[in-house]
Amino acid sequence: MTLAEKILAVHSGKGKVSPGEFINVRVDLVLSNDITAPLAIKEFNRLGINKVYDPKKIVMVPDHFCPNKDILSAEQAKIMREFAHQYNLVYFEVGRMGIEHVLLPEQGLVLPGEVVVGADSHTCTYGALGAFATGMGSTDIAVAMATGEIWMKVPPTIKFVYRGKLEKWVGGKDLILYTIGDIGVDGALYSAMEFTGEAIDALPMDGRFTMANMAIEAGAKAGIFRVDSETKKYVKDRAKRSYQVYQPDEDAEYTKTIEYDVSRIEPQVAMPHLPSNVKPISQVGNIKIDQAVIGSCTNGRLDDLRLAAKILKGRQVSPEVRCIILPGTQQIYLDALREGLIETFIKAGAAVSTPTCGPCLGGYMGVLAAGERCVSTTNRNFVGRMGSPQAEVYLSGPAVAAASAIVGQIASPEEIAS
Repeated sequence: MTLAEKILAVHSGKGKVSPGEFINVRVDLVLSNDITAPLAIKEFNRLGINKVYDPKKIVMVPDHFCPNKDILSAEQAKIMREFAHQYNLVYFEVGRMGIEHVLLPEQGLVLPGEVVVGADSHTCTYGALGAFATGMGSTDIAVAMATGEIWMKVPPTIKFVYRGKLEKWVGGKDLILYTIGDIGVDGALYSAMEFTGEAIDALPMDGRFTMANMAIEAGAKAGIFRVDSETKKYVKDRAKRSYQVYQPDEDAEYTKTIEYDVSRIEPQVAMPHLPSNVKPISQVGNIKIDQAVIGSCTNGRLDDLRLAAKILKGRQVSPEVRCIILPGTQQIYLDALREGLIETFIKAGAAVSTPTCGPCLGGYMGVLAAGERCVSTTNRNFVGRMGSPQAEVYLSGPAVAAASAIVGQIASPEEIAS
């Protein structure tokens, strides 16, 4: 069996599972946020029961419109807050929270070998830890809160092998953009993407989270990494319970195997209006921007902020550009503050926000007007994703976003930093 199949077999009480098979799966964690929780709560209440299956395994995080941007978002958060307190769930309030997919691994709430479901498509982020994690609709999440189980079809697995050594300024975001550009937004439709190879072994955890996060942008059910010493080091002081590590069998059957030589990959940019419309930075051309966003559940981690600060330090954001930086969690914000990164950002002329999804979904903290262009480290650039349908969003890693903020147009970090 593949890594995904191994985890699903154990969690369904079976000796073996195969792609296409329908199974009932025991879940280790159930997640929802301030957009998706209210609908899940409504459906949960319709079940006519008065308890959840395990309050310690249900997590609610207000991160999309929190701190509340208006009355409607305040009402959404209130519904979630009251339900979480009523059933004594794991709940994170503003000031002690973060973007859910950055926060949960940081808090040791997701561990290797587990099955995690969330009412958010980017729940697949946790595959970086060797977990099977996937997004589901709010009605499925309601049943998971009640029973601790979900039903699903076992996905086939595509194996991605990344060989060679990464060039300077190239990271996890560039690898996943390059991959999506190669296979398309439906290239891994309802499949598990298993990431491996020596380039992956050398990739820090923050880069792995970025790649797993955007598996959904290739249509995948999950993106998953094997557990290695880097993974174990990450969870060592975070884990609040025991966990089991699984590895794929030597004779595991994959739908296909795709290999890349990463030494030939330069920083990537996804042009409007699809994450698959990818070009290497050398072929992007002169594209003036109005805004740069560095953050989100894709690239709001400490390594991302360090990279951005390395480029912004001692330089100034173009007076024609708004540069918005969103640390992924309060802890990352604090770490960045202690390292002097926040001072670097502010001196450079960037705005630093409390952790929030904010502009990624066109929520607030950086919504675009008609005709504006933004280079962003977020994960989607669909029409109207960040505001006006007449705006354009270009996806990149933090190095390109920071360099672009300084130059005033999409730029390679090579242009300004060595």
